[in-house]
Amino acid sequence: MKHFGQYCGLARAMELVGERWAMLILRDLAVHPRRYSDLLTGLPGIPTNVLSTRLKELEQNGIVERQIAPAPQRGVVYAMTPAGHSLEPALLALGRWGATQLDDDPRDGEIVTPEAFTMTLRAVFNDDLAAGVDASWQLHSGDIEVYAVVTDGKLDAGVGPGPGDPDLVITFRPDNLPSFRALMQAARCGLVDLTGRRELLDTFIRLFEFRGASA
Repeated sequence: MKHFGQYCGLARAMELVGERWAMLILRDLAVHPRRYSDLLTGLPGIPTNVLSTRLKELEQNGIVERQIAPAPQRGVVYAMTPAGHSLEPALLALGRWGATQLDDDPRDGEIVTPEAFTMTLRAVFNDDLAAGVDASWQLHSGDIEVYAVVTDGKLDAGVGPGPGDPDLVITFRPDNLPSFRALMQAARCGLVDLTGRRELLDTFIRLFEFRGASA
């Protein structure tokens, strides 16, 4: 582990999670525990030795731990410890800031993963406008399927179909939209197929509209 030689919280944080790929590993684990092979698939371009090293470092520092996968799965998954979960506000804040630095469309070779999409939902969620809201959405864009459930103004967002039946299923057209910004633009323009309570599309846009220069 690198040391900056400074007695400073930010310096210590960078020593613990500032190595290359560490924050993206934590981004994916903040969404749900994952197998080593799942992390490797969701982080195209990461060398296997780097992934192994980062996971070992994060384990040694008490940020990530290994758990037995719940039935009916088998084997071991990596999950965040309570100390790791306490990093999520910082991850979301960095994601919001980073989104303002993105181009309108991904650069060649850049992809959008379900975990990245989920963390974007969490990052842009406007809890000030969500007080008293109880609604659930299932979102489809190409191969990406994620859910967002708001219960009395609190958000639960994750990968997959989500708990229970959604109030509104939103399928974006076309099915290969390249960015969250493009998805929200499609929603505003009605370029979506809706199943369920159609009036909740406006609620979704209001709660997840990105408040920044780009997204």
